[in-house]
Amino acid sequence: MKELTDHELYQALEYARSIDEDTGRSMMEQFEMDQPALVQTLFGVFPNIIAEHNQEMSYFFMDLCFDVFCVFQKAFGPLPPQHEIDINWLEKQAVLLDTELQALIKGRDMDEKISAKLKDRLVHRMQENKPQSGLVKFMNDSIDDFASENTARVPAIQMAQAMIFVVIRLFDNLYEHPEK
Repeated sequence: MKELTDHELYQALEYARSIDEDTGRSMMEQFEMDQPALVQTLFGVFPNIIAEHNQEMSYFFMDLCFDVFCVFQKAFGPLPPQHEIDINWLEKQAVLLDTELQALIKGRDMDEKISAKLKDRLVHRMQENKPQSGLVKFMNDSIDDFASENTARVPAIQMAQAMIFVVIRLFDNLYEHPEK
């Protein structure tokens, strides 16, 4: 997928931040109709994982997910509806992410060696596949800035940054999907 230039990223972020509440609500309703599983993951599953570390960071994460959605929509057009995407491809994406994310969730019964391997694999994939690195950097900086406002948020930084990377990667993968 084409990496956004600094100018394109800036324009897309400006667009995301300029959306009024009514337009944002309308966009989210359409997004939920087109991609119900993705919306549930981004605004249900992922924030709950982050909330285990800090509730405020989970709310902020949802705002960032909306920004990512808007950036991709502005830069690359609308997402394909869920029913147009090969279900096997979707399942493979979910299984791959789920396995790695299980290692990050607190309180999961998992062998330490397996957990460490999965964490290492996720970190390796993050370093190897840097989708939209400018957007990832901007989002990570936003998370750092938000956490710096209240030390109670600091324990959630790593999880929020890992999850926002996953969100950007999911969008990247959806826009690259051959069915689109």
